[in-house]
Amino acid sequence: MGVMIDLIEGKNTHLEHAEDDIINNGYEGGVNAINFLSSLKDMLSGSRSSKVNVSVKWDGAPAIVCGPDPRDGKFFVGTKAVFNKNPKVNKSIQDIRNNHTGELQNILRECLQYLPSLGIKQILQGDLMFTSSGKKMSTYKDSSGKSEQMISFQPNTIVYMVPENTPFGRKIARSKLGIVFHTTYTGKSFDKMNAKFGADVSKLRRSPSVWFDDASYKDVSGNSLMTIGESQQLQKLLNMAKGSLGKGKELLNKIKVEKNPLSIGVQLKAYLNSFIRAATDLPSTKETATNFKSFYGERTQKEIDRVKTEKAKEKYQTIQDTGLKFIDDHNQSIYMACATYKTLQTAKKMIIDKLNKAKSIGTFVRDGNGLKATNPEGYVAVDKKGKAVKLVDRLEFSIANFTTGKNWEKGARSVNV
Repeated sequence: MGVMIDLIEGKNTHLEHAEDDIINNGYEGGVNAINFLSSLKDMLSGSRSSKVNVSVKWDGAPAIVCGPDPRDGKFFVGTKAVFNKNPKVNKSIQDIRNNHTGELQNILRECLQYLPSLGIKQILQGDLMFTSSGKKMSTYKDSSGKSEQMISFQPNTIVYMVPENTPFGRKIARSKLGIVFHTTYTGKSFDKMNAKFGADVSKLRRSPSVWFDDASYKDVSGNSLMTIGESQQLQKLLNMAKGSLGKGKELLNKIKVEKNPLSIGVQLKAYLNSFIRAATDLPSTKETATNFKSFYGERTQKEIDRVKTEKAKEKYQTIQDTGLKFIDDHNQSIYMACATYKTLQTAKKMIIDKLNKAKSIGTFVRDGNGLKATNPEGYVAVDKKGKAVKLVDRLEFSIANFTTGKNWEKGARSVNV
């Protein structure tokens, strides 16, 4: 898989899950999600003409932006705060002291010390994986009882582990800094920068002090190709999604434009996402669709009970009555929307399971009993027009993100700016 260099306008922005596209963008969003998953099926079936590129979502923190300042050509480091109205751009230790506080100062000092050695000619953004104090030597024992010396680092939720006595492990061990670049910026000023997914790191200078990589998906194992049977099974799921999407088209186009917190569209998305926070799979399509009415009723009742004046209560009672009637009047379309959502989730999970077979680094999360093996955070798929969706096993990673205790290694913890 080559470096991902497809264009997308604007700063590196929040990406939505593939299945959420039907709620956010209606019928067109559903078609978009199906096309993405279909192209990924082609890629994983060995097609050389796939219309998407895939990158791995590394669970690093904080995001580091660096390169030559377009205003004077001098090298800088920073966080996403370089895009603030008053950019926090750091070209010296004094700049870092002036712009930032706490642990972030130490992180940016190391970035300013080591990243210039790479000879970066463009503005790049990457996820910081470790600093000089963020690595740990440990012994990992797998389920069979076999022990191995590992180098570990935990920049965010996921703990990464590399066998010490391997070329990769030795490279990590001698590095002072680790970073995965995933976005390139172009423009003559920070407020007018355009971002494109992907970073060409092939021309960067190698340095013993910095381990770096791009985020492009690489199947080093050769294990991620789908069998004919798997490809046919996935196509069947996509055909099912296409059928139910067409039957729910009118409803999805109605609710996609709704922004009011108590609107049907906003509440349907909240309802479907509530299963992730509860660490449960969606029930059957019939049960999912039927129970939405109760969810909506409870949410709106909370607002009725919360307000004090009779006028306010009447306002929210009207919203509730109108919403519940809408649900009754569109129960079949809501069923089709839920069917599409659930089928897209299943198809996405099938693709993620295949992509996960190619991972080249151990990934774990901490639980009450120590470390538990897990998969990478997920992937980003970008088509030739610059549209992008994220592919995350939400039941696995999102729950870990919500519930896992962040036992940060010193110097490698997540920092807000």
